[in-house]
Order: sequence, then structure tokens, then C-alpha cells
Amino acid sequence: MKKIGILHGMESSFPEAFVERVNQIAPTGIMAERMVVEKVIQGESSGYDVIIDRISQDVPFYRAMLKNTALTGTAVINNPFWWSADEKFFNNALALSVGVPVPKTVLLPSKERPTDTAESSFRNLKFPLPWGEMFDYIGFPAYMKPHSGGGWKSVYKVRNPDELFSAYDETDQLVMLLQEEITFTDYFRCYCIGGKEVRIMPYEPRNPHHLRYVADMPSGPAAKKLLATVKDYVIRLNKALGYDFNTVEFAIKDGIPYAIDFCNPAPDADINSVGQENFDWVVETAAKVAIDRAKKHKPGKDNLTWGTFLTSSIAGSLRTSIIESKK
Repeated sequence: MKKIGILHGMESSFPEAFVERVNQIAPTGIMAERMVVEKVIQGESSGYDVIIDRISQDVPFYRAMLKNTALTGTAVINNPFWWSADEKFFNNALALSVGVPVPKTVLLPSKERPTDTAESSFRNLKFPLPWGEMFDYIGFPAYMKPHSGGGWKSVYKVRNPDELFSAYDETDQLVMLLQEEITFTDYFRCYCIGGKEVRIMPYEPRNPHHLRYVADMPSGPAAKKLLATVKDYVIRLNKALGYDFNTVEFAIKDGIPYAIDFCNPAPDADINSVGQENFDWVVETAAKVAIDRAKKHKPGKDNLTWGTFLTSSIAGSLRTSIIESKK
């Protein structure tokens, strides 16, 4: 029997519906359940062929367990090795490399020195920073937010240098991004499951959380072309990053989709926020993708998804090594 487990925390609506749907449509020999975690021994499998991870971004114990079971052959969705190393500044740079527009962004060192460091730890960092040059590049108003993390935590809108420095003083040891504001006419949040199944949802981030999906989808020839571009960008990003289950947010300015947020190891799938139609799509699509991964699972092998950024880099390194060895 091939087993699909879902690992989750307080979330209820999606995990319960996912397990039920998998067990309704899976062929004989495949079943799903809420994952049970018992003893975790190095190098030993959890007993699951596929795991849908909805919580390890907040629980380091689960994150370590998932890496261990992935090493024994479990297909973990999303790849716990990759998203653990993931962060927004690198993702922006990667987006540019695959032709997806992003806001102008610079990286700022933490306001307070990291624990167990001293002034001499930063002898390579020029001080003071060239603030004027960065302000000229980004412009105001701008947004300052952590380079890693989510949930709209520690996000500041700053209208001038004084507001920026005041907000910066509150950020302690967080490494921050300073990012151009995109004044948008439309905004989309897009699910991507299995690397190719895409659902584009109109989204209004300025609304209260429970009303953010209460927005209208644009229509007409120009909108059709725009949505096709958005879908293409979603697939490009997830192919490069190697996410199996992700959301990508786009702000539309002057007809150009700018990718705003696209590293979500456990994107919101609660029926009370995304609405019934979106919820049904996510449950159905995730169930089919999980079943397909269970069918393709190869015991003891690497069953993770790796993005093209990593696979092409590894392949390039191998080619270089082979060429050098033949000289």
C-alpha cells in the first residue's frame, strides 16, 4: 500500500478535504491520511511515499524530520531542502534571470549586529552605506520588509528617508529589503500545483484578510493577453524554483505584471479565506498531483522536485568536471 500523508498544524479545512478527496479518487493500492509522527531515527523512513507539508516552516523539528525522510526516498511537497535555503532577495534575482519583472530592490544589513558578532566581523562592509544612491535607485514611497519570511510581518511603507530610518531602527537583527512601490491597477494571486497547474485569482491585498479574494477578474482582449502572460510567468518561476505547491502574487502596473511574492512553502488554502471555488480547485488539483507522485514514487531514490536553477547548475558543474578530467 502506497501512503500519502499530510503534515499540518491548526489548519483544518484543506487537510481534511484533501485526505477525503484522495481516498475517493485514488486507485487501489494508494491511500491518504493525516500523517502520524512517532520516533524519528536517522536514516529511517517515515513510512510515507508522499508527504504534503503544511507546517514545517514554523516547526524546526518537523523540518529536520522531513529532510531525513526525504533522504530515504519520500517525495516531500515542497522540497524541504530547497525552501529552507530560499529567500526573497535571491528569488528576485532569479526571476530577472528567467525574464519575469520584479520591483527594483536592494538588500540592507541588519540594523543590530547578529548575536556573537562584533564590529570587526563587518570589516568588509563599507560604512556608512551609500544611502543616497540606493534612494535614487528605489525612489519613494517604498516598502521595507524582511528578506526572508512572510505573513506581512515587519513590513513598512516608507515615504521619505526619515520614515525609513525610523522603521529601520525597529528591525533589530532582521536582514531587510528596500523595494520600489508598484502602484497597481490589478493584483493577482496565483496557485501553481505540480509545476504546471495554474489558477489565477483576483486579489486585493489592501482589504482585510477575509475580503482579499473579493475582487473582479478583468475581461476583454487585453485582459486575456495579460492573463496568458501571468500564467507563463507563474510556470517559469515555479520551474526555476522547483516548487510543487506555491502561490505567486503579481501587481499589474501599466500592463506589466511584476512578481511581488513567490516563495510560499505552505500557501493559504483555507476555505474561509480563499472561498469555495478556489478551495475546491486546490483540493482537487493537489489530490491528483499527490496521487501521481505516489504512482511514480521509486523506493530509496530521490523523489524530490529540484528547480532548474539547481539542476542546470549541477549539470554544468558535472560537465566542467568531466571536461577538466579529460585534459
